[in-house]
Amino acid sequence: MRVTVLGYQSPYPGPQGATPGYLIETDEVKLLLDCGSGVLSQLGVHLPVYEVDALLLSHYHHDHVADVGVLQYGLMVHQLFGQRPADKPLPIYAPDKPEGQTKTLTYRDATRFFPVHAETSLSIGDAHISFLRTDHGDGDPCYAMRLVANGKTLVYGADSGPGTNWSGFADGADLFICEGTYLDHNLPSRPNGHLSVRQAAELAQAHHCRSLLITHLFHGYPESDVLAQAEAFVAGPVYAARIGLKIEL
Repeated sequence: MRVTVLGYQSPYPGPQGATPGYLIETDEVKLLLDCGSGVLSQLGVHLPVYEVDALLLSHYHHDHVADVGVLQYGLMVHQLFGQRPADKPLPIYAPDKPEGQTKTLTYRDATRFFPVHAETSLSIGDAHISFLRTDHGDGDPCYAMRLVANGKTLVYGADSGPGTNWSGFADGADLFICEGTYLDHNLPSRPNGHLSVRQAAELAQAHHCRSLLITHLFHGYPESDVLAQAEAFVAGPVYAARIGLKIEL
């Protein structure tokens, strides 16, 4: 399994940047996890948009879905060009709420919406995917994803506060993609549905993950600060997300 970081910044993309989006390639399929602002242009560096087999969205906050509309336009054009069959719309797996958002995910023959919830388990090619609702506020759901393919396990934590119960979900992941929205100096005194870099490292270490990718970072954070505050994770490699980073599992 190969992971390529297409975008990782939040709440908005910095210069030449992009908000969350990750290309996951297995032996059989190419999956896009989240599709934030700038992700589509970064995807094109690695493969044509019409070669993506499925899009999985963790939730509907703008920094995670901003490029979905232009993705739909792009796929429609490639169907007109004959590069993607008109009878092969891209499946978009995403939370079943709010309804106003779900209605936008089926677009002509380009895309089809398939709802997911905490009990959903699905297979796309050789990738087997399950979901966990995270502590990301009391409103609409946000889902972490556990992908298993070719004997390797990837956990994408999406957006998550300290109240998420990761037991049995993140345990032993070969790679944990975990948000580190805050550094020590700007961590709010009360939890607000996000983690700090330090909390992400402690979480990955506690769940015996084999490597850690810290993401959902403000574009102005120095990489050296991110890595320094991830010192609690000692079980394996730790990466600070950057656009174009590739990790082989």
